Amino acid sequence: MLSNIKITENEMKYMALLENMTGATVLDCIIDEKENTIIFAVKKGEVGLAVGKAGEKIKKFRSITNKQVEIFEYFEEPERFVRNALKPARVKDVQIVDRVDGGKIIMVNIDSKDKGIAIGKNGQNIKKIRLLAKRYFNLDTVIIN
Repeated sequence: MLSNIKITENEMKYMALLENMTGATVLDCIIDEKENTIIFAVKKGEVGLAVGKAGEKIKKFRSITNKQVEIFEYFEEPERFVRNALKPARVKDVQIVDRVDGGKIIMVNIDSKDKGIAIGKNGQNIKKIRLLAKRYFNLDTVIIN
């Protein structure tokens, strides 16, 4: 699914910088100018490598770029990707549902105590997850129940 993604020159520079600083394999990068954030997808199992012990690698990256950084672990299965992206919220169930119009949505059943964590302040968490679900898996939306 990642092969269809177009990456800008600026995104490539950030990807190379993060890879050189951390040794993690960066698969994708999205620059969110509005939120002053860079979102990275890294190879499965390499989030810890990218973040570093006590977050020191990410802190250094933030100081160099003067941007906030978010790192997601890429999985080829959309259910697993979304489940993982919603951590630390406790996900009970994830299902892909076919829409009548041919589109697909992903329904996520979250522990009621963790819905705020999943959605995030002003909906920021769910907005990012929806963006990534569309970008990687062509899912129309992510619905939290």
